[in-house]
Amino acid sequence: MSTSTPPIRVFQVATGNVGSEMIKRIRAHRDLELVGLHCYSADKIGRDAGEIVGIEPVGVVATETVDEIIAAEPDVLTFHGVFPDEELYEKVLEAGIDIVTTADFITGHHRDENHPHPSGRKVTEVLQAACERGGSTFYGTGMNPGVNQILGVVCSADVADIENIITLESVDVSCHHSRDTWIEVGYGLPVDDPTIPGKLEKYTRVFADSVLLMADCFGLELDEVTFSYALGACTEDVDLGWYQMPKGSLGGNYIKYQGMVDGVPRIETHLEWQMTPHTEPSWDIKGCYITQIQGDPCIYNKHMIFPKPGVRLDNPEDFASIGMTVTGLPALNSIRAVVDAPPGILTSADLPLRGFAGRFKR
Repeated sequence: MSTSTPPIRVFQVATGNVGSEMIKRIRAHRDLELVGLHCYSADKIGRDAGEIVGIEPVGVVATETVDEIIAAEPDVLTFHGVFPDEELYEKVLEAGIDIVTTADFITGHHRDENHPHPSGRKVTEVLQAACERGGSTFYGTGMNPGVNQILGVVCSADVADIENIITLESVDVSCHHSRDTWIEVGYGLPVDDPTIPGKLEKYTRVFADSVLLMADCFGLELDEVTFSYALGACTEDVDLGWYQMPKGSLGGNYIKYQGMVDGVPRIETHLEWQMTPHTEPSWDIKGCYITQIQGDPCIYNKHMIFPKPGVRLDNPEDFASIGMTVTGLPALNSIRAVVDAPPGILTSADLPLRGFAGRFKR
């Protein structure tokens, strides 16, 4: 890529945990120029994006309507809300603006099955039609689901006769300061509350998409993707400052999404999460992403993430920043590949290798 290539004009949606970090990252990204910010909270409208996220002003003021997004004529919209806004997506796509999102979308199967569009049509049908009307492209990604499964696919490149592949996220999730997220999945409710399994599955069902994504890459037809779980109860009252979990409430979980063929699990994504180490049962949280492949040969690969020198993990804000960075940067780094792609819904199976590449410091 020539260094004279003009930057891609980005209009961002949302300044929650991931969005706030991405405002900072866009400023340093050689491919990108922030030209707008869309916010849902009335107290943010009219304020500079830098002020909202706690840095110096950047000269971009938060707006509140889709018409203002379209009028800015960005090349791409980045969406970092906790939950998708499919009405916004449709209007932006049919206006010819590409979208990259970190919100609950990998293949679209989960949205189609579990979150019906108000029109009664499948969400993917609505988005694909909007892409076709506008000549635009739509792509969903993240660290997990997202890059973690691509790492699994890449790890299989030197394996013959795959029997089973597992991608595992083994992390302390207390760095993810999103109360809405953890309320939705039942953290803090009594561990025997009968609604918890349903909450966990509803919120995490997008990980079934990650299994389907890998199956697509491997050319393997699955019979079904199953869900199973184990729950960890807090052994003491836990107060994280931003979230409280009483003794006996949900404080950790181990979830499996398993792609089955003839009753045998072939492709799996596991989620080993803890909000606190004080649970029963508890798991050996490794703080990394792991690929395990049974085949010829067998593979065990760790993807470990460390802060840059000088960043202290005992600072909660710095700790949280790392988690938000690895969630949002796969979206930012993919933007040029998405902009160059033909219209329609993309998955990570469609991106070229350069679509996953990071950037060297300017």
